[in-house]
Parts: sequence; structure tokens; C-alpha cells
Amino acid sequence: MLAAGAPDEDHAGTMPPRTNGAPRKEQRHRRILAALATDPTVRISSLAAEFGVSAETVRRDVEELSRQGVVRRTYGGASLPYAGVQPEIGERERMAVTERARIGAAAAALVEPGAVLMVDAGSTTAHFARALAARGTAVTVLTNSLAVAQALVGGQPGGGAARVLLCPGELYAAERAVYGPDTDEFLRRFNADLCLIGASGLTAEGPTDVERRACWVKRAMLARAARRVLLADGGKFDAPHFERICPLSALTDLVTDRAPPPALGEALERAGVRVTIAGEAPENV
Repeated sequence: MLAAGAPDEDHAGTMPPRTNGAPRKEQRHRRILAALATDPTVRISSLAAEFGVSAETVRRDVEELSRQGVVRRTYGGASLPYAGVQPEIGERERMAVTERARIGAAAAALVEPGAVLMVDAGSTTAHFARALAARGTAVTVLTNSLAVAQALVGGQPGGGAARVLLCPGELYAAERAVYGPDTDEFLRRFNADLCLIGASGLTAEGPTDVERRACWVKRAMLARAARRVLLADGGKFDAPHFERICPLSALTDLVTDRAPPPALGEALERAGVRVTIAGEAPENV
């Protein structure tokens, strides 16, 4: 607890004390990203007034989000990052942790014993793998992700309940995953009951991603699975990144942490995509 008159983590030096009810740093970060989901640029002065904190506090928030690669610093504000840029997986794993854990748990609940799964590389799919391992569901998993494979077998007696087939390919250290023609060819030898993929963004045209090599793996998995599930937190809504993975109609399910905005929700409904909001019953949005 701070001593009387001591500055807190957000208001150092001569800055004014926190206004009662003002959002804390993590909440401000979420609200900055939510604002950018509806407006491609935001002003620091406007955000400071909305949050009831100093402009310097919001400026530090924007600088931190910029270092993580999730926003781009502009003069007096922030904008969406370039379409071809995203943080490395180590950085992404520290973002929206609570939301992605909820998504992973909700997706794990969709899996029946005996199912064959294809799971691609990403921070949200790694959360799914950990949740699935905790449930002890006996499944077969094909994955190109070292993190997913480790989550399913690491530390489990006898290697855990999952049988894991790790794809061949060229290791891309930044994503802790393998990619390339060997990966695609391997996946096309198998049939799956479900595939679960992540994405950098989701628009009415479909999921998008920064990494072209990842898009090819995701498409290979989608082509071999009966049920095709996208795991994406609400911070990815209406985020058009470099390459479209597939149209919305190629998906059967979206598992997310909050309801999509109206236009995206209508597009998902037209495409017949079932939306599961973590903690709620599945529905067609």
C-alpha cells in the first residue's frame, strides 16, 4: 500500500493522483485496443479525458503497447500496427492472458474422447493445448507447434492422454513452430475430426494473418477437418492483417471471449459460423 502522498505506478513525480474509479493499466490497455477496433487512430488527449488520468499516463501506455507491437505510435496518438507486423509469440503470450485462457478452456470442452485434431501454432492454441491436457481427454493431435506438443505431453505421467504427431518442416524460432512444403504435405496425408487454428485478425472477409507460411499450414488443416474452429480474442475483431487465410464460410466455429461487433456478427451468421463466447452457451451470432 502506498504511503500518503507517494506516487503510484501510473502517476509518478508531479502527475496528479489517480481519479477514483479510473481504470488501471491493464484495463486501459484493453480499452485502447478496443478503441482502435472501431477507429484506426486514437488521440492521447481524448483517451486521457475518457480514462480520467493524465496524458503522460496514456502516453506511457501507448509506448508500452508499441513495444509489444500491438499498436503503432503516431504524433499525439496511436494507430493500428502495419498489416504485415505482429509481435513474436513470446510477446503475444503475455497479452490478453485471461481472455485466451478462457477461450482455450471453452475450446477444450468441445473435444470428445477419441477425436483426431489438427492444431496450428499460436498463443491462443497453446492455451487450448494446456486446457485439453488438464482435462485428460484421450485424443490424437497433429501439430506444427512445439508449444502445443509440449503442453500436451510435458509433465504428464506416461506422456499424457494425447497421442501427438509433430509435423516435419523448417523450424521458425520466432514462432516456435515448423513450416514449409514438408509440413503441408504431411498434413494432407491425414483426416481430422477437428482443426483448431488461430489468426492475427478477423474481418467480415475472413481470418487474416501476418505470416504467409502460417497461412499455408492453416489452409492445409482446414482442408482435412470436418469441424473447423477459429480461436480468436475480441482484440482481433475487424483487424485486417497481411493475408486472408480463408473466407468465413470455410469455418464452422468461432470461439472467442466476447460478442463480435454487429457487422462482423452479421457476416458470421450469414456464413453459418457458430459462435461460442467463453463462459456462455454456443450460439449463432
